[in-house]
Amino acid sequence: MRYFFTRRQPEASRILLVESGSRYLLEGIISGIRSTYGPAIFVDLVTCYPGLPDGFDAATTTVYRVTDYRGRPGRSRLYRELARNRYSIAGVICSAEPIMTKWKWSLAARLPAKFFILNENGDYFWLDYGHWAVIRHFALYRAGLAGAGAVRTLARLALFPFTLLFLLCYAASVHLTRRHAKAGD
Repeated sequence: MRYFFTRRQPEASRILLVESGSRYLLEGIISGIRSTYGPAIFVDLVTCYPGLPDGFDAATTTVYRVTDYRGRPGRSRLYRELARNRYSIAGVICSAEPIMTKWKWSLAARLPAKFFILNENGDYFWLDYGHWAVIRHFALYRAGLAGAGAVRTLARLALFPFTLLFLLCYAASVHLTRRHAKAGD
């Protein structure tokens, strides 16, 4: 994440999209990317899905399938290939789906590009310090600590030690009772 401490957007030379959510989200944003940056911009894709999403041009899209990069040597090879392309902008889908979670965050940490986050509503925001309030709210919402679920999540968190202690005491009493019953036989 090279551009986290600046709100400036780099000149778009190549764009990388990480399809770590439903395909319709990526298909919905590609038209906006093409209208903003022009139809000839190279938009590459990291995905786990087969085929190419609608709206992507096979002539200007390189597809990297994570299934082709298994294990540590494969991941290192993918990071090197992506770094060679010198992406200036990268987009990551952060919907409420656990698809390619480790891949998207490791790519965000390793690639020197300005990242934007696309949520399940099709909204996006830039991942930089200028959008700190949006990032904080997004993280709290995903953790269940914003909105109506916040009280319930905090209550569960506060009651967890007592629940664990009760279960440990119950298990100990059951085992001790069995041991005592066997010793009496």
